Amino acid sequence: MASERLPRRSPRTPVPRPAPERSAVAHSAQLDNVIHERTRLGIVSALAANEHLSFAELKALLEATDGNLSAHARKLEEAGYITATKRFEGRVPRTEYALTAAGRSALERYLGHMEALIDATRNRPDR
Repeated sequence: MASERLPRRSPRTPVPRPAPERSAVAHSAQLDNVIHERTRLGIVSALAANEHLSFAELKALLEATDGNLSAHARKLEEAGYITATKRFEGRVPRTEYALTAAGRSALERYLGHMEALIDATRNRPDR
């Protein structure tokens, strides 16, 4: 009884794999990483619900440190998602933040992606 030998594969030859199914979960790579971070999502969400908030109000709302809030706000400002207006009340500096139109659009896109992920997870055929 002669045994059949399978052809040897070169180690560099890729193993063929079935094409992945396209689903909402596959679109998770499209999530906006600027907004996806927890503190930045909190800032954008709070500003979407309020016309503007001061640094102190955001700090208290998000229970963030000065440095943490400053770094995340700066990242959002660099992305064009929020604006920062600095002024003085007497001798006390006051920074107020507001959501820009680009920031509101980015939040809407982000929420749409998250809703699609939630729907895809809840409506899996194997459930």
